Amino acid sequence: MNSHRPTVAIVDQNILSAMGLRHILQEVMPIMDVVSFGSFAELQANHPDSYVHYFVNMSVVLENRAFFTERHNKTIVLSPSLDHAQLADFHTICTNVAEEQLVRAVLALEQHAHGRGQHLPEMPHNAQANILSSREIEVLSLIAKGLMNKEIADRLNIALTTVISHRKNIQEKLGVKTVSALTIYAVMHGLVDINRI
Repeated sequence: MNSHRPTVAIVDQNILSAMGLRHILQEVMPIMDVVSFGSFAELQANHPDSYVHYFVNMSVVLENRAFFTERHNKTIVLSPSLDHAQLADFHTICTNVAEEQLVRAVLALEQHAHGRGQHLPEMPHNAQANILSSREIEVLSLIAKGLMNKEIADRLNIALTTVISHRKNIQEKLGVKTVSALTIYAVMHGLVDINRI
């Protein structure tokens, strides 16, 4: 853990779930370190007030409500359902959704919650943003908005094979393959507004 970077804590008994969320958070917020704890006791033993955010399994929050209520502006509850009635004071993310929806929820939090990120260090400038052609940027923004190759071809009035070629070039230039990773890249580099995807 780099002491100069803000750190996010994940508290979840489900190790696979925590690993997946850790990967998403590291993609969405590369300026932060992310650590995982399997229990509230582990968090307590590791300087709990040193973290800028807590992504916490709903059952852990309910069992330790006093601790997290005092830190509700830093706590994001990981809920298996969309029913958040008992956690109305907290930011909540439903984890029982498709990967793309989870990525969008985390991106929305990163961009809009907690003072719009004003207390976070600036994202490092990425020279890769300049390596995409204007047409590749158009294609990437439409991919991030969820359009399929055929829909992109129709929208841009180009051949389907051209879209596929652009998509392949984008993936090679950016070193990413999944739609989720392309979406993260597009949002983090201002190529698409999170509210429009």
